[in-house]
Amino acid sequence: MRLSKSQYIRGLQCHKALWLYRNRRELMPAPDANRLAVFASGHEVGELAKALFPGGTEIEFDAHNVDGMIEQTAALIDSGTDVIYEATFGDGDLLVMADILVRAGNHWDFYEVKSSTRVKPYHLNDAAFQWRVINEQVSVGKAHVVHIDNRYQLEERLDPALLLKITDVTETITLMQPDLERSLSSMQSMLQGDEPDMAIGMQCNNPFECDFKTRCWQAVPQPSVFDLYQLAGERKFELFHQGKTQYRDLQHLPLNPTQTLQISTALRGEAHVEPRPLGEFIHSAVYPLHFLDFETLQNAIPKLPRQRPYQQIPFQYSLHILQRDGQLEHREYLAHERSDPRPLVAAQLLRDMGAQGSIVAHSQSTEIAAINTLANACPELAAALRPLTGRFIDLLTPFRGLMYYHPDFNGKFSIKSILPAMFPDDPDADYHQLDVQDGRMAMSVYASLAQMDNADERQQTRDALRAYCHLDTLAMVRVWQQLATLVDATD
Repeated sequence: MRLSKSQYIRGLQCHKALWLYRNRRELMPAPDANRLAVFASGHEVGELAKALFPGGTEIEFDAHNVDGMIEQTAALIDSGTDVIYEATFGDGDLLVMADILVRAGNHWDFYEVKSSTRVKPYHLNDAAFQWRVINEQVSVGKAHVVHIDNRYQLEERLDPALLLKITDVTETITLMQPDLERSLSSMQSMLQGDEPDMAIGMQCNNPFECDFKTRCWQAVPQPSVFDLYQLAGERKFELFHQGKTQYRDLQHLPLNPTQTLQISTALRGEAHVEPRPLGEFIHSAVYPLHFLDFETLQNAIPKLPRQRPYQQIPFQYSLHILQRDGQLEHREYLAHERSDPRPLVAAQLLRDMGAQGSIVAHSQSTEIAAINTLANACPELAAALRPLTGRFIDLLTPFRGLMYYHPDFNGKFSIKSILPAMFPDDPDADYHQLDVQDGRMAMSVYASLAQMDNADERQQTRDALRAYCHLDTLAMVRVWQQLATLVDATD
C-alpha cells in the first residue's frame, strides 16, 4: 500500500495512528453525520475551485487501479493538456492526487483546495508532501493553497474568484523538504515493525481528534484530570503522566475557583448552592419567560443573499413560554428546506414572541447573534427584531458564576451536561433517545432535507429536528424551575 498525503498527515500527528490505519483499520469508527457533512462541504468547495481553472480534464478515482490513474495523468501531461483535476502521481511507495494541476510554461503549478478560511500548519505539510512527490515526475513551479475568504458576501451571483483566495506557499514548503524526508524515513521504518508503543498526548486531538482515541484512552478513568475545567491541555497530560489522573489526586494542587469546586463537590458527592446570588438571578427575570433556542446552518459556500461563508443562518427555533403561575406553552417553527429560511423564521418569531418578559437562552450570545442575523437579512423587520436582544438573560450565568454546581457536570456547562446531572433518572431528559442529538447533527440533517425525494422520509426527518429543538428549550424550563425551587427553599 502506497503512503498517501492523508496518511502522511496522520503519521505526522501520531505514528501509532498511522500504523493502526494501515494494519487495523477495522477499529476505526464509521464516520458520523457531522463528519460526512464536513466531507461534503470539502467536496463542494473543491468542485467550485475548478471554476478558477476551467476546461480541465479530471482523473476519475479508481481505488482498484491507482496505477491506471497515474498512467492517465502522465498521458495527459504528454498530450499538452493544460489543466488536470485530481492529477495522480506515484514515486516508489508514495502517492499524491493534486486537486488542480496547471501548466505554467515549462513548469507545473499545483493548487491544494481547502474549505477552511485560512492556511493552517497541516495544509503546509500536505503541500510539502505533494511537492516532494510531484517534483520527481514533472518540474513544479509554484505551490498554492486555495481557501475561503471569509470577508466575501454573496450579492446577486456567486463569484468563485472573490470567494476563494489563493495563497502561494512555495517558499515555505520548499524549506520544509529536509524535515519531510526525515519524517518519511521515520514513518517507513516504523511501518515495517509492530504497533508502536505511544503514550497519549497532545497529538491525540491535534490537528484532528484521532480515529483510534477510544482504543488508546481505555485506561483513562471517568472522571479524570482531562475533565478539569479550563486547564491547559499540556498541563493535563503532564499531570496524567505523573500519575495524577483522578480528582482525589488533584485536590492539593493550586487551582482556580471553578476547578476547586469541581473537585470538592465530586469528592463530597453533593451539589454546591449559593442561595443569595442564585436568588438575585432568578428574581431578576421578568415574566412571562420566553425560553428560546435557534438551530442554524453554516455553509462554506454562501447560497443566500448577503450571506458570508460559515455565517450562522437560523432555520428553526423552539420557544417555551412560562407564566408566573407555572402555565407552559410551546411554539416552534421549522423553515422549508428549499427556501431562504431567514424571512420565514423572523416573521414567525415576531408573531410567537410576546411583547413583554425576559428571553432566556443558554449562552445568550448565540441567540442574540441569530436575531441580529435575521435583522440584517430582513431590513423591514429589523425595527421589531433588534429590541428583542435587550430582553435576554443567560441561563449560563448561575453555572459559570458557581451559584449552582453539581459534581456530575464534570467541568462542563452545556445544557447537555447540566440536564442529565440535575435529572439523572428522567428518560424524557435524555438526548440519546433522539434521532438528532446535537446542533451539528441538526445542521447536517437539515441540509440533507433538500435532497430527499420521499415525502415520508422528509417528514420523519423534520419531526426529528422538531423533537431535538423542543428538548433544548424544555431542558431550559426544567433547569430554571429546579433552580427556582432551590431558591424558594432557602428564602
